[in-house]
Amino acid sequence: MSWMLRVAILILSIGAGGPALAMGGDAATALGSEEYKAGKEAVEDKQFEKAVMLLTKAVRTDPSNADAENLLGFSYRKLGKYDEALIHYQKALSLDPYHKGAYEYMGEAYLELGDLPKAEDLLAGLVRLCAAGCEERTSLQQAIDAYKKAKPAG
Repeated sequence: MSWMLRVAILILSIGAGGPALAMGGDAATALGSEEYKAGKEAVEDKQFEKAVMLLTKAVRTDPSNADAENLLGFSYRKLGKYDEALIHYQKALSLDPYHKGAYEYMGEAYLELGDLPKAEDLLAGLVRLCAAGCEERTSLQQAIDAYKKAKPAG
């Protein structure tokens, strides 16, 4: 079963429960973990190897932390480790099918891998999640537009 189908099934199974239900666990505790905080700081400082180490500990401590999984995927992507990045983006979306950051970052990863159709599928997901617009949707749309401009179909 494709990951997009799994995400769609998760979204349908959650129904009207909303993102809070999808997070599971105690989000306040997860976001407060020292490893998560330190890992997020390492990402902000562009210390991606350090971020991988810290965020790996964070997801072991709290396997329900979709934000940590997303940042772990981002860190792996910045290190050029796309297989690992995609695994963690998928984990983030399985924990929280409404995780706009995971949609955006996974779309950017697919662009970096030259897979425009998958990036566009993820943009379509963001269009559904934030029909009125959101930062993640705008960022991925801009990345797709830049990709198309740099590699025009021909």
